[in-house]
Amino acid sequence: MGQGSRVSYFYDQEVGNYTYGYDHCMKPFRIRMAHDIIASYGLDKKMTVLQPPRATAHEMTQFHTDEYIEYLRRVTPEVAEIMPSYNECFLPLLDCPPFDGVYEFCTISAGGSMAGARRINHGEADVVINWAGGLHHAKKGEASGFCYVNDIVLAILELLRYHQRIVYLDIDVHHGDGVEEAFYTTDRVMSVSFHQFGNFFPGTGDVKDVGVERGKYYAVNVPLREGIDDETYEFIFRRVMRDVMETFRPSAVVMQCGTDSLSGDRLGCFNLSMQGHAACV
Repeated sequence: MGQGSRVSYFYDQEVGNYTYGYDHCMKPFRIRMAHDIIASYGLDKKMTVLQPPRATAHEMTQFHTDEYIEYLRRVTPEVAEIMPSYNECFLPLLDCPPFDGVYEFCTISAGGSMAGARRINHGEADVVINWAGGLHHAKKGEASGFCYVNDIVLAILELLRYHQRIVYLDIDVHHGDGVEEAFYTTDRVMSVSFHQFGNFFPGTGDVKDVGVERGKYYAVNVPLREGIDDETYEFIFRRVMRDVMETFRPSAVVMQCGTDSLSGDRLGCFNLSMQGHAACV
């Protein structure tokens, strides 16, 4: 992020009201905590802070199936309890519970990323941040890995209206499978994922997975072993991304910065510091 960049930051204070459940690893209130830290350091004064519009069902079905979005709109814990077989078609209950307000939560996340893409398209910002976004595992017709609606795919589809080539860069400890799958057959989006691999969710992202049809060689996977440190990660990252940017020459970059890559995370097993993780941004 260069000096003088026009940065837009999307935040909806209601996002912290939702809960996946007491024992669940995903805690939306941490989005509110992050915002409070940003504000306490005065960083919000250096950005244009915006309330994200709520994504509509029609907007979300630009990627997701009508049936799935309608299910999310109607589902509640009570509905899921009396319709277990129907529920299994859309939600893996352990990772993606049908919590109260799940649909509204998705509209906030997706709305921020899509609105951010539009600001890039219209030249209103150079950098856009959506702290409630990055839900990279969601598939076209089902939830996966804590992710219900794939805001990243929706944002990229919006960017493709104005940009010929887009790089999707994922430094979450988990493979960005939902986004890669969505663009696996196109040469307009190059997906690049640095992730832990080998008996680790979601089990995809082998170095041999490179895309198919027109998208062949436009998926780049960098599977890594647990315990990787800052120095090794940066060595690999810089060389891969230098070649990606010089060869593909995108006009827009979408980045997922999952902090489960940090040392001490409950799920991830990397040994990255905050400085090492941030160096990739």
